[in-house]
This record gives sequence, structure tokens and C-alpha cells, in this order.
Amino acid sequence: MTPEIDLTDLAVLTDPFTAYDRAREQRAVAKLVIPGFGPFWALTRYAEARAMLADPRFEVRSESFMRPPGIPEHCLEYMRTMAEQDGPEHLRLRRLVAPAFTPKRAAQLRPRLVAITERLLDALPAHAEDGVVDLVAHFARPLPMDVICELAGIPQADRPRWREYGAAVASGVGPDFAAAIPAIIEGAKEAVARSRAEPGDDLIGDLVRAQDDDRLTDTELVTLVWHLVLAGQTPVNLVANAVEALLRHPDQLKLLRADPRLWPGAVEELMRFCSPQLLTTPRFAREDVEVDGKVIRAGERVTAAMVAADRDPRAFDGADRLDVTRKGPAQLGFSHGPHFCLGASIARVETEVALSLLFDRYPDLALAGDVPRAPDGGTWRPAKLPLTL
Repeated sequence: MTPEIDLTDLAVLTDPFTAYDRAREQRAVAKLVIPGFGPFWALTRYAEARAMLADPRFEVRSESFMRPPGIPEHCLEYMRTMAEQDGPEHLRLRRLVAPAFTPKRAAQLRPRLVAITERLLDALPAHAEDGVVDLVAHFARPLPMDVICELAGIPQADRPRWREYGAAVASGVGPDFAAAIPAIIEGAKEAVARSRAEPGDDLIGDLVRAQDDDRLTDTELVTLVWHLVLAGQTPVNLVANAVEALLRHPDQLKLLRADPRLWPGAVEELMRFCSPQLLTTPRFAREDVEVDGKVIRAGERVTAAMVAADRDPRAFDGADRLDVTRKGPAQLGFSHGPHFCLGASIARVETEVALSLLFDRYPDLALAGDVPRAPDGGTWRPAKLPLTL
């Protein structure tokens, strides 16, 4: 029997780990119950989920993504990012932009990421009320957008406004999200125009300077900036989740403080243990495909349930235990296959810098009460993270 997971069930929203773990131990395929959608399947075991993400029988389409109503007509051409493309079109764009997102380029960005992080850490005490500061509002949320502004060459004077855009995007699909899109697109157009006139030391400048017969168009560059804004919000919730997890596992935090060389591996383990993304972008079956005795019919949606796969005891020893020294299979938090997260190298360095500097700067950091969670069936994220410094 195929287990079902109701994404409107409060028990699932407040504790997705238990719900998905239970489903995984019944079968590798679960049915997701989502109002307004037809058959929607989730692969819950690591091997099956990883295989699906690299299987050409499952394709990403524009219908894989939910868009809020009310997006102006002139913005629509910039909405279809690489994440929504498959085949030759996707490969062409990825080949052109990949050099700007390599681990080497991410390492070169580290000093700038450190400077951005330190500025935010300097400001934290001023945001405390009665000795308590919300790390989501004053550190985790502004950090990724400040990094994106640095990558895209957004002028300093415009960055406070872009922080507001980032907060709207991070809040999820809704009116604030839709309202921010025209301003983001306009800002992206301005950034591209500046780089065309005088390429700077930023990602867009790198792409404009690239010598290649197949150049990116202005529309493609603007779309890339939009993609950065959209996908680049992942560290908001990853950093917040990771801070809470480490404070609740002081033995693991002690290991990191004793040996900072463990931080890169710890970021991978935290992405496995408390990734904000519960599910991958849905794929559509091109043909009937059988998984663990269940036939997924052509045209039906299927997703990899990272919340279950990355805690699969078939792949990870002590899968429900946080272990910053863990060695083993790659976690699926950044996906796998052709749509592996293009910005993973930058997100890894950004998260490592954020966490290591935060705990170094505030060695007495502690939770200050309950951590409320946003009721979101696709994302595991705190609404706020109250801490004492």
C-alpha cells in the first residue's frame, strides 16, 4: 500500500521528519495530498530519489514552478530560468555561466563574504530588545541578499532596497513576492547595462567579459540575476536552521570550536540534517516508470523528498543523529544530476563563513525561548530565531 502525506495536516507541517520517516519505512514512494493537484508522488528513499534526479525519463517543465498571480506582462520573459529548462537549452546556458560558479571562484569571494558577514555581526547588538535578538530578521535574512548584491554589482546605495526584495522573496509565494518582482527585474536590467558599459569585478562582469561565440543576451543576463535572487535565498533558512541545530547539540558545536577545520564538512552535514528544502522541484514523467513496484504514469508529478532521503538509514549510519565529522554519501540538499544547484559552491562558503564567524564572535550565544516554525509544506524554516548574544 502506498503511504499518503497530507501537506495540509498540521502534524506534517510541524514535524515533517516523523511523517516522512514513517512513509519511507513503508515504501520508497509516497503520495502527496495537495489541494488542487492531481497525482503527486514523492520518492522517500535515498537511492531511488537520487536516481530519479538524474533520470532523463523525468523532466522539469515550467509547470514545475508556482508563480503568484499579478506579475506584469513585461516581467514574464525573465521568469523562465535555467531551473525550468531541460535538454540543449539548459545545457547551453549552464555551460556559459558555470565558470562563474566554480569552487575556485567561490573561494576567491571568501574575503568579500567575510566582510559582509562581519558588518552584520557588528550590528547585531543594536537590534537586541530586552537582551534578545531575532537572528532571522537581523542576520540570516539580510546576509544572502547582501551577497547577491555583491555578486551582481548592485551599488551600495541601492542595497537596502534589495534587502526588502530579498525578504519578500524569502517569505514565499504571495502578494509581497509578486510585488517585488518588477523592481528586481528593473534593478537587474540596470546592473546588466552597467556591466555592458564597464564590466566590474562581479559575476555579471565576468559573464560580459567572457570570450565566447555564443554570448549571453541581455535578457538571459537579467534572467540570471532573477534566478540568483530566487535561488540565493536558501542560506536564509539554512543558516537559521543550522544555528538552532548546533545550539541544541552542544557536543557538536564543541567539536567545531575545538577544530575549525571541520566547518566545511559540518556545512554538508547540516544541509543533510536540517535542510530548509523538504522537496525538490517537481519533475514530470515522460513515460510510465516503475519505482519500488509503483507505476508513475506519464505526465504525473514526482519529487524527491529530501527530508526523508537524507535521513534514510539505508544510506547513512545513525541517520537521525547530527554528526559534524560524518563521512559518507553526498546529501541531496543541493539536488543531483543536471539540475544540481549551480550556486552550491557559493552557498557552501557563505554558510561556512556565516556560522563560523557568528559562533566565534558570540561564544555565549544561546536560544531565548521557543522557535516558531512557518507553516510551509515545502520548506522547513523558522519564522524567527530568538537568541541572547
